[in-house]
Amino acid sequence: MAGLNMEHSLRLGLMQMNSTVGALGRNKNKIIENINKAGDLGCQLVAFPELCITGYPPEDLLYRKDFISDQRAMLDDIASHTREIVAIVGFVDNDGENLFNAAAILAEGKHLATYRKINLPNYSVFDEERYFTAGSEPLVLHLGHIRVGISICEDIWVEHNVTEVEGIYGHADILLNISASPYYKNKGEERRALLQQRSRFTGCLVAYANLVGGQDELVFDGQSMLIKPDGALQAAGKAFEEDFIAVDADIAEIRSFLPKSDSHKNAFINPFGAIHHIKTRLPSPHKHQALEPVVPAPQKDLEEQIYKALLLALRDYVHKNGFEKVVLGLSGGIDSALVAALAADALGKENVKTISLPSQYTSQSSIDDARRLADNLGIEFIDIEIKEIYDISRQVLAPYFKGREEDTTEENLQARIRGNLLMAFSNKFNWLVLATGNKSEVSVGYCTIYGDMVGGFSPLKDVYKMMVYRLCEYRNNMAKTDIIPTSIIEKAPSAELKPNQTDQDSLPPYPILDKILELYIERMLGLEEIIEQGFDRAVVKKVTRLVDINEYKRRQAAPGIKITPLSFGKDRRLPITNLYRPG
Repeated sequence: MAGLNMEHSLRLGLMQMNSTVGALGRNKNKIIENINKAGDLGCQLVAFPELCITGYPPEDLLYRKDFISDQRAMLDDIASHTREIVAIVGFVDNDGENLFNAAAILAEGKHLATYRKINLPNYSVFDEERYFTAGSEPLVLHLGHIRVGISICEDIWVEHNVTEVEGIYGHADILLNISASPYYKNKGEERRALLQQRSRFTGCLVAYANLVGGQDELVFDGQSMLIKPDGALQAAGKAFEEDFIAVDADIAEIRSFLPKSDSHKNAFINPFGAIHHIKTRLPSPHKHQALEPVVPAPQKDLEEQIYKALLLALRDYVHKNGFEKVVLGLSGGIDSALVAALAADALGKENVKTISLPSQYTSQSSIDDARRLADNLGIEFIDIEIKEIYDISRQVLAPYFKGREEDTTEENLQARIRGNLLMAFSNKFNWLVLATGNKSEVSVGYCTIYGDMVGGFSPLKDVYKMMVYRLCEYRNNMAKTDIIPTSIIEKAPSAELKPNQTDQDSLPPYPILDKILELYIERMLGLEEIIEQGFDRAVVKKVTRLVDINEYKRRQAAPGIKITPLSFGKDRRLPITNLYRPG
């Protein structure tokens, strides 16, 4: 604390918390535990993420009156632990008719006041207007002489709105935003740039507390941060893991920037009029030692970001849904190799079971590669040949298929036998089946419904094929050895469902395919716009047609982890029955 005047500072804690949707008691206990931790560190104010009591997003649980009343009871219990500290806690407020996404200000052992989120996101994966009514009044909390503007997630993303009003018109020293902002690639850098813009404009310290953890298809990356009024990063939370940040905010330094002048007021008009001001005492600084400097977390390479996102989301999906072990079909191909590596890293090698299910079309090199990978990872490897089951199935069907050439029916039959056997192990041993398909395959329907699409979770569902290669290289570089054998990475991709088959028999080369898919799916460009970027018309028409006609498959696929700006699932809601074809 050398050089810092205690009377003109605020010790602030940000808890980057991994909530579990619906686990109200567990979430409450974690909040109380970290309020006590904040007190032990001498914090006078501590903040938790958006809807941290209920978990985010609670979705249609919000329609249950008992859920709303139960989470409110948790808030009352939490409030009783704030006699010597002020806590900002995300919860669902209820006025008897409407629900509000809200932040509770807890102080002196009671629920002092409530801020209701004003800007409700209703795009991409967000459905907040389905459940919540928007608030209407910014709130500035006065902790003695220190002023803190409170906002929730989307509020800080909307320009010339809540946060600027609290900073410029409400004369806040600190803008505190509690958030549940999900990850997609490079989202952390995008957020940081936004917060720097808000801090420079208002001359406030921006304190941002974000959720962390996996929830169904979403993964929250944390990366909470404090941005000084000049835009400098003062502190940052870790990426993809729980973290507690405690810092001393120098109020005198913050006020030295003072851009809260008439000229700034003239930059925009306060759209709200009234600002709600709440006052409480500033908790006395406790006797405590100086904080260790919080070193900002280094920026991650994209492959490291994505790998860690997949690890966290997979681990949380498995554990939060009551599973311990997973099983997957290990084919000797690159997709199942990456899923096996992710599972071993996320869950521990003892909790990963792999099954090789070769048919007469499976090459010996693929079987050998699968076994070598399992040995490298130290995971269990089970070998079950399906040739006999496949032959019997064909014999049973032969009288009905008489006179017809073999086609994808027989190919898909192999995949469905494999899916059936994997599900048998799942039923018998309570192992969660992991599907191994990637976004490139799922996009164009190069996968078998009820076959290789079988599974309770699909880690690579939003990962394009070329990124699969990059992630495998990243995992090998991390190990400083070829954990994933080079032979797997270098072989031509193949489903091995007929002799001498490769993916490129049916699809464009993956570097081309992935670029077209990104333009069509994520950027939503039309046929002619994609062709104008140098792609062959026939190839583009084929790819876009495959995407369009396979919506029914994707609708029945296992949930998977969002890591791109637009993933399949909540992000992209196209009708299955749809006869519109571009071009």
